[in-house]
Amino acid sequence: MSFSSLGDTINSRFTQKGPLKKQLENSQIVEEAKVVLLDMFGKELALTANPLFIKNRTLTISCSSSAMAQEIRLNQTQIVEKLNEKLGRNEVDRIRYLV
Repeated sequence: MSFSSLGDTINSRFTQKGPLKKQLENSQIVEEAKVVLLDMFGKELALTANPLFIKNRTLTISCSSSAMAQEIRLNQTQIVEKLNEKLGRNEVDRIRYLV
């Protein structure tokens, strides 16, 4: 019987294609989306939009105002392009926003 260290086991779980790796990637996408919104809209406006999750290549963002939802709708292509550029791969195709 052979044993492996806990660190090696955890590392292999995050590097293999599996649910843990996908969850980690999705969390990174949401965090990068926050940075992109901050860069594009500034601190005040970015606080009114909260990226929640990504599913089926669609990023869902909660907006606290209809004005911010409109801004996201108008700039959706640019947001998606900047986000994918930051990630270094095409992970997001579209944005869904909730008001």
